[in-house]
Amino acid sequence: MSPRPLGRITAAGSGLLLAVTLAACTPNPSPEVAVRSFLLAWQGGNHAEAATYTDGDPAQVEEALTDMREQLDLASLRFELGPITREGDSADAEFGVHADLGIGDPTWNYTGRMPLEWGPDGWRISWSASVLHPDLSEDERLAVSYESQERGQILDREGRPLVTADKVTAFGVYPAEMEDKEAGVTQLAELLGEDPDPLLNRVRSAPPEQFQPLVLMRDSSVDQNLLNQVGKVSGVDTQEVEVNLSPAVAPFLLGEVAGTAEHKVSSRVPGSYQAGDTVGLSGLQNIFQHELAGSGTTQVVSLDRSGDITDVLESWEGDRSGVIETTLDTGVQRAAEYALDPLPGDGYLVAVDTASGEVLAAASSSDSTADDAALTGSYVPGGAFTLVSALAALESGAVRPDSVVPCGYSTDIGGQTFTNPSAGFLSGEPDLARNLAFSCNVGFADLASQVGPQALTETAERLGIGAEWQLPVPSSPGEVSIGGGDADVASAMIGEAGVRVSPLSMALVAAAIADGGWHEPALVPGEASASEGSVPLEQTHLEVVRQGMRDAVINRMPELLATGGEVYGQATRAEQGDTSLHWFVGYKDGVAFAVLAEVEPDRTMWTQYAVESASTFLASMANGVPAEETGVPPEEQGLADAEADLTGVEGATTGETGW
Repeated sequence: MSPRPLGRITAAGSGLLLAVTLAACTPNPSPEVAVRSFLLAWQGGNHAEAATYTDGDPAQVEEALTDMREQLDLASLRFELGPITREGDSADAEFGVHADLGIGDPTWNYTGRMPLEWGPDGWRISWSASVLHPDLSEDERLAVSYESQERGQILDREGRPLVTADKVTAFGVYPAEMEDKEAGVTQLAELLGEDPDPLLNRVRSAPPEQFQPLVLMRDSSVDQNLLNQVGKVSGVDTQEVEVNLSPAVAPFLLGEVAGTAEHKVSSRVPGSYQAGDTVGLSGLQNIFQHELAGSGTTQVVSLDRSGDITDVLESWEGDRSGVIETTLDTGVQRAAEYALDPLPGDGYLVAVDTASGEVLAAASSSDSTADDAALTGSYVPGGAFTLVSALAALESGAVRPDSVVPCGYSTDIGGQTFTNPSAGFLSGEPDLARNLAFSCNVGFADLASQVGPQALTETAERLGIGAEWQLPVPSSPGEVSIGGGDADVASAMIGEAGVRVSPLSMALVAAAIADGGWHEPALVPGEASASEGSVPLEQTHLEVVRQGMRDAVINRMPELLATGGEVYGQATRAEQGDTSLHWFVGYKDGVAFAVLAEVEPDRTMWTQYAVESASTFLASMANGVPAEETGVPPEEQGLADAEADLTGVEGATTGETGW
């Protein structure tokens, strides 16, 4: 009989029609009917029925079919009929197998073959282990081997690792040594607070003699009582391994890694991951999960009675894990974190490269992986925004560099009274730079009607506030949304009504003033730009703002000059809700930075906390963070040489008359 192709079995209705047809016919009247009936029953999980279409021992065939499904932990099994050749009382059938190995694993596709013989009961499949797979012998069984990748590193701009390799305890099992796999794995999962289903999925299909790591737990979380309880479960064992888990710096930027019991990875993290894998929950660890974790190598193997691998029947090579390079500078980052330590409340510091906008450091005083307000916060900038307002006044033509900008005690605009931070005034004929140097709110408020809301908004956007840009991690460009009243514009000029910024956006403002043009921020080199670039700022206007910032440091913040060189900046206090915000925004030697300290109002007059942090930051960049604070020798911190030139404090004045 010539080969005869048969159709694909896909619907339950096919089985019903077949059953009706067979009822009126001789059992297994043709090879096609026998093969179709066998595959329908096997595909549907009716293994006892499938066994009746073979010449093997029904109990043994049923057990073999059931074992295959469990050994591979199949999510589904689907067949396609292939050609059948017949010679007299013998036949040979081909069939396509599509074995879905489950969540996180591929589908195993192969061509199966089964011989058939004609006998008293019609055509029957000649049973052997090769029906399951052509390369399987009677003394072999199937299994799925899964090998995870070592998690990759996140590097700073000099290629230094930013994630520490933690010693963790891998809780796992030797399947062959378990008295009852389901009961044992469930008991282990309960002890570790995990969902047992993903753990069971891995154990069922694994080579029984190989250790299968299921849950990773940091050694600090493992106590002897837990180990004693786990040790009572047959087949359970533990192994010590090292995994790149903990961020050495910038916790909220780098993010946390799951795979530990305390993170409940099996219930918190969706996706195609096996039990025991590591998964980034936040920050760069999450954004670049695939690049850092790669994907495991999965193999379908045959095992002998001793559990040794005899053959690899199919293999899917995983993607290699790699590294993620960042623009962070470990030394600058450590200096930023050290500078925030003394703050009485929450605080943030962001530093960027003035020439490129690359983020050198982003720190929070909380050290929490969830506290990303340094990049995403929405804060009132107060007088720190006068850096923007000064440029807007110059670019709009409201003032010239040498124009007199009076600064009285107060001014009334649109029914609202504006005063200076220290209730003082500027004597003589102050220009815009002098108003900026002494943070004269009154002078800037009086310029509001000449500048107007449109010019202020446009200048802010040219400096990145409210512009369209993004980082691979959540971040905020801030916004300027000014109301229609005269008082609204005046309030916006001094960074209050309608103006919100993040520390990152203010650091970028300082960088633009230093470099002469705004640069979109970058954290991971090569990430696509979201902005259309920027137009260079007018140099004569920038010189006015720079002079004001330089004079502000000399006259009001001389402590920032302790490490020598030229420091430019603006410091202010602002109120937001029931919190006092202390700001410093400035730059030195190619590093622009913004410091924000959240302080309780009853402590706000004791000191300017942001200026203190800025002073510590500059000193730490120059001299290094004390080794006892980092646990890293100064020569390995990536900071400037500890013997940096200290030129002393430049001559500082005592302040403006009448201020």
